[in-house]
Amino acid sequence: MILVNNPGSWSHIYPQLRHAAWHGWTFTDWIFPFFLFIVGVAMTFSFAKRKEAGADKKALYLVILKRSAIILALGLFLSGFPFFNLSTIRVPGVLQRIAVCYLVASLIFLNTLIRAQILWVIGLLASYWLMMTLIPVPGVGAGVLEEGKNFAAYVDSAVLSGHMWSVTKTWDPEGIVSTIPAIATTVIGVLCGHWLRSGRSPEEKTAWMFVAGNALLLLGAILDMWMPINKSLWTSSYSVFMSGWALICFATFYWFIDVKKHTRWAMPFVIYGMNAILVFVLSGVVARTSTLITVEQADGSETSLNSWAFNNVYAPLASPTNASLLFAICFVLLMYVIAWLMWKKHWFLRA
Repeated sequence: MILVNNPGSWSHIYPQLRHAAWHGWTFTDWIFPFFLFIVGVAMTFSFAKRKEAGADKKALYLVILKRSAIILALGLFLSGFPFFNLSTIRVPGVLQRIAVCYLVASLIFLNTLIRAQILWVIGLLASYWLMMTLIPVPGVGAGVLEEGKNFAAYVDSAVLSGHMWSVTKTWDPEGIVSTIPAIATTVIGVLCGHWLRSGRSPEEKTAWMFVAGNALLLLGAILDMWMPINKSLWTSSYSVFMSGWALICFATFYWFIDVKKHTRWAMPFVIYGMNAILVFVLSGVVARTSTLITVEQADGSETSLNSWAFNNVYAPLASPTNASLLFAICFVLLMYVIAWLMWKKHWFLRA
């Protein structure tokens, strides 16, 4: 997400480092559902350890509420930084959606068994599908999935007017209704976590994760014929399709790292992952601050520090698109240095 969110120039970006304009997908559209998926996977291990330590449900509920509140607060902080204009602050957002999905998926996990969790996934995806296709939007009708004219956009505009993504202003890609299938993505991660905690052999776990992942890819591609894969709407087909990719990628890493013990190459990802949300927030703060700091140019005009760095340091080194990518890579490395220093000093954000 840090790489995608911080190009040197928004006018020069490789297509796969952009979200799909509307229907369809790019590899950038992997990022958010993968994060929710792994939240679900980790949840099964985290709560299992707390249960084994003797924690009762009331204590676990308090942990869930505290962690959700912290993630939500960080999301709102990032939305408001640096001016914190509450009259226009964006209420939805990436971290806000993670907080809601974590909260609801945790409650589902603690109060149901595996069979019921499967039914929850089906119910969440089916209910969202029915809402988007059957509930009429005033002046538009039912079943329209066009940008800004669908049921999810209608709810966002009715409830969140003035507090949505500044690019659209009339709907939000992390809006209210589209969070429903995102919760399903998280619960699919929970189901994967159950499988990992089972007594099956590592080889069998890996094989069946590949099988399940490919089955979800096929199902998502089939569903795409009726409800297009769309990240901004987080359509049911998108949730299923991306969960398939998440399973396949996770199974690959599980095989190489946990089964074959090829671990050294993965250490930078471990370091990033130890403070993933904190580093994500910090990256947003640094990026926005760099656009506010002004630098005087040779001709006497002023530009942002961000633009100055791109034009004077990176642009002379390569074509505009490659220079933009190089800028983003260096930004990722800068964040890695910060994450590494925190890791060395054992500074970890714990909720």
